[in-house]
Amino acid sequence: MITMAILEFDNVSKSFGEGAERTDVLKNVNLKVEEGEFLVLLGFSGTGKTTLVNLMAGLEMPSRGEVRFKGKRIAGPGPERGVIFQNYSLMPWLTVDANVGLAVETIFPNLSKKERQEKVDHYVQMVGLAHAKARRPAELSGGMRQRVNVARALAMNPEMLLLDEPLSALDALTRANLADEIEHIWEADKKTCVLITNDVDEAIVLADRIIALNPDGTLGEEFKVTIPRPRDRGAMNHDPEFKRLRAGVTNYLMDVGMQAKAEGKRLLPDVVPLHALPKAVSDAARSALEDKYLEYSQLHKIYPTPKGPLTVVEDFNLTLKKGEFVSLIGHSGCGKSTVLTMTAGLNDVSKGGIKLDGFEVKGADPERAVVFQSPSLFPWLSARENVAVGVDKVYPKASRAERQDVIDYYLERVGLGDAMDKPASEMSNGMRQRVGIARAFALSPKLLLLDEPFGMLDSLTRWELQEVLMEVWSRTKVTAVCVTHDVDEAILLADRVVMMTNGPRATIGKITEVDLPRPRTRKALLEHPDYYAYREEILNFLEEYEHGAHKKDAA
Repeated sequence: MITMAILEFDNVSKSFGEGAERTDVLKNVNLKVEEGEFLVLLGFSGTGKTTLVNLMAGLEMPSRGEVRFKGKRIAGPGPERGVIFQNYSLMPWLTVDANVGLAVETIFPNLSKKERQEKVDHYVQMVGLAHAKARRPAELSGGMRQRVNVARALAMNPEMLLLDEPLSALDALTRANLADEIEHIWEADKKTCVLITNDVDEAIVLADRIIALNPDGTLGEEFKVTIPRPRDRGAMNHDPEFKRLRAGVTNYLMDVGMQAKAEGKRLLPDVVPLHALPKAVSDAARSALEDKYLEYSQLHKIYPTPKGPLTVVEDFNLTLKKGEFVSLIGHSGCGKSTVLTMTAGLNDVSKGGIKLDGFEVKGADPERAVVFQSPSLFPWLSARENVAVGVDKVYPKASRAERQDVIDYYLERVGLGDAMDKPASEMSNGMRQRVGIARAFALSPKLLLLDEPFGMLDSLTRWELQEVLMEVWSRTKVTAVCVTHDVDEAILLADRVVMMTNGPRATIGKITEVDLPRPRTRKALLEHPDYYAYREEILNFLEEYEHGAHKKDAA
């Protein structure tokens, strides 16, 4: 039962730098964390969330105000406050056992060797790594390395756990599993937990209370989470309180965090790209190709290995109409990115074929524009110059002024009207991805291919760029295929969601038609009566395949 405030912020502000160079990160923060509570602070890039957790940990001192633990001013780090950061910070030359043992020896120097080992064994087993205790970090997956980090923090037996986005670098499935383990540890030990995250669903699954962080460094709205525990992700999809809370938190964050959309005044010039068919040929072929604009026929990808051929993708059959947007979703290793790279011509087809606009896909071509997770810009070139690299080749008959208008039009559309001359090296990840999207659309491609284009971005930037993508796509209606692991993203973007079975020998397991009105926004989707039914259908499919079930027989 909650009895007292274990941690308090009393009118805390934090600034960095002096005079004209001063940056105010946190302003007038007043906060009480109750003993035994699981508090989630939900914030995005630039809201001061890491500074907040550093103040709790005693790694930073306030510029004004006071932070207290159990009534005493925090003057530095202490073993009573265990911190788990986003990066693993493990000793690479030590085993799992030794990494955890290092923490135990530091905090409990007077324990006997046997007692120390018992404590190490207890926490290594608690995070499910007893089978890997002799391995070194290089031999572990990202999820396993983060489990070592959790075990190390727990082994110090802190009264309070401070978790600074510990799951954000992990894939969706590992992230969900580790979040469940953190909740079990919290319930078993009744520790006080403060989690900083940018994931709304993660916050609702774990929290007693959610506090949003505003972009100006102040604390925002508070949301109580009254959904009974344990909270099952699938069951919550039916829970009216979950839907209400999810919509409330999402809308609040979007309202306070979204930048104003670019209202570009520039008009797109009437110029013809290199890969456009002559009008007479295009008109003659239109009726035959509209419904079979992109065709995958018996598509296979087979790699040679020392143990024999490995079939990664097999019997992938799919037809897209011209102007259709399809999302491709599945667990890691299901071959969805392999399908995309074969479509781009960056990866050879082993068997079967891909036809676009009636022609066999062979090799890379600007008619198929690709946006990767990392946009691969030239860091020394400006946004304009990076987009120009492709545009100059694709519009050989356009004048220099017309080509520049194409470049500027799409940079305005993605919200970079004021940053066209900024070098890529000085841009945030979100800005660089905007350039990547502008570059892809500026090529006037026949097909747009997106390989987890927002996977490296925080949630708010991801939401914003999804809407930027939808807004630009609605003007061009270019045929598009997007690989994603994000269920909400798949539904938001797509006319159809294509779900892939687990690899190897991955193929299409199910296709869902998304009959939701366009243009779409995240807010409108959360309020649509059919949205959660689509979400459940896809989540159920992914859950079926979560543990490698339903692998296709080799026969």
